[in-house]
Amino acid sequence: MQIKAPLPGKFHQINSSVHRITAPNPGLMTGPGTNTYIIGEKKFLIIDPGPDIPEHIENILNFTNGDIDLILATHTHPDHSPAAKILKKATDASVIGRLPPNLPDQDLTFVPDYELEDGDTVTIEDKILQAVSTPGHASNHICLYDAGHRCLFSGDHIIEGSSVLINPPDGDMKSYLNSMKKIETFDINYIAPAHGGIIDNPYEVIKQTVNHRLEREKKIIECLRLHPKIKLSDLVKYAYDDTVTEIHFLAERSLLAHLLKLKKENIVIMDENKWCLVL
Repeated sequence: MQIKAPLPGKFHQINSSVHRITAPNPGLMTGPGTNTYIIGEKKFLIIDPGPDIPEHIENILNFTNGDIDLILATHTHPDHSPAAKILKKATDASVIGRLPPNLPDQDLTFVPDYELEDGDTVTIEDKILQAVSTPGHASNHICLYDAGHRCLFSGDHIIEGSSVLINPPDGDMKSYLNSMKKIETFDINYIAPAHGGIIDNPYEVIKQTVNHRLEREKKIIECLRLHPKIKLSDLVKYAYDDTVTEIHFLAERSLLAHLLKLKKENIVIMDENKWCLVL
């Protein structure tokens, strides 16, 4: 697909009924910014309204003339859902999604009028999207599948050009990998992620993402063989020696997610804050 790369504050048409506007919140965790998708022609569904940035909210309202029926958040991290409450107040739209867990780095202002369950459908005009429960990056994460265009709105489950952070306790590596297997069963032509550009080789990217996680897991196990009874902060230096040290503080969170998965599988144990393989 010849879709321009996302740029903060710029609208791009994805297909006949979908436009993307990128929030001006670029950064290490957000890439070019959070992508908000606007679906519809006269009445609109907003997917991932984004952060509470007045300029971004004004762009959404101007594009839609305020004719917003539904506002949906794929999950409740603060770069995805805080604008929902402002847009609801301005348009009286219904908010849908899932309640946030009572944890740090969650948007506790997000209160859906309706909670989506796996397999629920969302209708705007003549367009029907299916909710797909995809816990892993966040426990309340959902993707949206548009069968008409064979498009998956992936939120943060898959993003372009990078792997996503799995941050316990809300992030769960085992759930994440299971959710990857789940979306692979859908007939997908392209993925519209919340960060980065359109992904037009979806199955290749899904495979690469899963393989990357599994290869990392193998490396962690090998590092534990070489360095038994090791603290998380030391293990990350070996298991992520291919990653710049400036982001080891983030890598440490995904490392913990891997270790907790392996602990559930009775492959590793933690004793006195040190990790080792089960003998």
